[in-house]
Order: sequence, then C-alpha cells, then structure tokens
Amino acid sequence: MLAPTRPDAARPVLISVGTRPEIIKMAPLYDALRAAGLPVAWVHTGQHGDMAETLYEFFGIAPAYRVTLERRNGRLAHLNSLLLEQLTEVFESAQPQAVLVHGDTTSTWASAQAAFYLDVPIGHVEAGLRTFNAREPFPEEKNRELTARLAHWHFSPTPGAAANLRAEGIATAQIHMVGNTAVDAALGGCDRLGALLDQGRPVLPPDIDGLRTQLGGRPLVTVTAHRRENWGDGIRDVARAVAQLLAQHPELMVVWPVHGNPAVADTVRGELGQLPPPLASRLTLCPPLDYPALLWCLRHSVLALTDSGGIQEEGAALSTPVLVLRNTTERPELIEAGAGELVGTDTARIVARVGQLLAKPAALQRMRDAVNPFGDGRTAARIAEVLRQDLAVAA
Repeated sequence: MLAPTRPDAARPVLISVGTRPEIIKMAPLYDALRAAGLPVAWVHTGQHGDMAETLYEFFGIAPAYRVTLERRNGRLAHLNSLLLEQLTEVFESAQPQAVLVHGDTTSTWASAQAAFYLDVPIGHVEAGLRTFNAREPFPEEKNRELTARLAHWHFSPTPGAAANLRAEGIATAQIHMVGNTAVDAALGGCDRLGALLDQGRPVLPPDIDGLRTQLGGRPLVTVTAHRRENWGDGIRDVARAVAQLLAQHPELMVVWPVHGNPAVADTVRGELGQLPPPLASRLTLCPPLDYPALLWCLRHSVLALTDSGGIQEEGAALSTPVLVLRNTTERPELIEAGAGELVGTDTARIVARVGQLLAKPAALQRMRDAVNPFGDGRTAARIAEVLRQDLAVAA
C-alpha cells in the first residue's frame, strides 16, 4: 500500500474500486463530486493492473491510495481477506466522511465491510440489481445483497432495482433512483474518443485499428464472455456458435476480446484458433480491450453477444442490440425495453437468433430504437447532489 499522493486537509469522500467496470462507472462520479465542491479521493483496490492504468489516463484520474494485492492463490476468501485488511488501513489513514462502492465485485463487499467496521457511512452505486439466483452470477449476486445490508445510501439505476431494495426492507428515504453511471461514462467516453481520433491520436490498439480499415460497411458482431458460471461448456458452446455464424454469413465480421483467465482463453482459442483461412480472416481474437477500443467496437456493431453486465448497459447507451449469453440477468430492464434478449449459451439457439436478426433489418432497428432504461447521462450529478446535501447536514 502506498501513502497518499495528494494530502487533503478536509475529510474526503472515498471512491473505493479496483476492477475495470468499476473504474469506468465511477469515473463520472469522481468528476461530479469535484464539481459539487466535495473533497474526493480515489482508492485503487488493485485487481486490474495495466488495464486500470490505461483507464485512469483516459479519464484523467490519479488515485490517492493504492492497494497492492500479493495473491498466493485464486480463492475468493483469500482475495477478500487481503482487501479487507489493507482497505481498513487505508480508511483509518484517510478518515473519510463517506465511502462509495460500486456494484457487485469482491472490492465492493470488502470495501463495505471495512467502512462498516470503522463506522463510516457507505454509498452503494448501482444498488438493487438482483437475479434472485445465488449462483448466477456468482459471487456477485450475494456481494450485492450483503453490501445492501451495510449501505446508508442506495443509488439505484432503475425503478425495478429500487423496488427490489424496498422489498428487502430498505427504508425508502435511503433509496435514490438516479439512473446508471455507465450511461454517463459511455456517452462521455465516445465524445472523448471521437475527439482523439479526429486529432489523429493513436488511441486504438493495432487489432482494432486494423479492423476499422477492414470493416468497409460489413456487419460487425462484438462478443465477450467471462462469467464464472459459463466457464467450460458455456464458453465452448459460444465459440462454436461464432464459428457457425462465420460459416453461414460470408459478410459477417466478429471481434472477440478474449478474457485473460486461462479458463476462458484456452477454451476460446482451442475452438477458434484453427478456423479455415476464409473464416479466420473475418474473426479478430484479441486481448481484452481498453475502454475506448471497446466503445468503438460497440458503436460500430450490429449486435453484441455478451455475458457482461456492463456491456448490457453500454449497449443500451450506444443503441447496440445485446444478446445476453446467460440464463438470467440482474438487468431485466434491458429485456423489458426491447433493447436486448436472453439467449443463454446454447450453440443452436445463438446461431438461430443471430441469423434471424441479420435477415430482418427491421427487427434490429426496433432494438436499436428502444428507449434506454438505464438513464440519460446525468446520473453522477444526481448522486453528487444527494451527497452534498446530506453531508452538509451531517457536518
């Protein structure tokens, strides 16, 4: 753990996150808190390394505190214990007036625990999402539920999420239906990316820059898969679906940023690494993408196939239809709005549904035209205003 790089006389509001999706979704709130005149400091909890640094550079964030994770094994209990101990030290040093956490990661749960033990009020951003299935997603579903038991402010992205919290006994006065900061990040990120590309800045990695010149108006599908419950057969079936789609649709282009975990990467490359050249030439298997490159892919895709929660939100923000590679989603609003569909990981089902949509442009357009259920891009400002008022009263 490093000492704070920026001493601050005022007790700060701490943003405590460490994974790529958390950083993306909390970056707009960092800016909004500063604009509201609140002292704010960022704690990087250490899960995502080089990719996190790229994001911090893109968003102009300098973490004041960093946790160093020296993991000896892959057990969730080991990760949680490392985070809990080091975050407690950070919070004791920083003496925050509030700690803000996001979503459902191990960082979220450990940060909430550490703050609770020190009697620091907790704000939970993206609160109230539920699948009502403890194993899908695992361990994220329980991370969210447990964090809700400790939080003081519950910033819900949708009316449905707020209703879930009320049904669990959370006081209505503590629930604030504000929208999702993923929308703020995606819209602002696309604007920033467009400006950088217009300046001729080399912001896209070679794989995606090459795809940009190769696309030529052909339909592009972006694929991501990494959920623990899909490891093994699920991801293998998705990869087989991609191979069949490339064979059946000669104009189709596919980009798949492959998750770095060997449980994912070995399966994907084992299935798709030896495709015949005519098919392989239209498939881009690449390392995980930084945020600007992913935004470019989503914005230029006719469809996204994903088991990611964040991409469900980003797809809706960018009017990109999403087929969800899961049996459940804690974001049912995407499905209800008509901007996405649950297809699971069955090969035949994926191939059939993608084929139907590619053959029916009007159906795809209806999905693109769906009203985004996750917000209007002003979520971070709403959260900052709630905190500004409440912390002023507490002072």
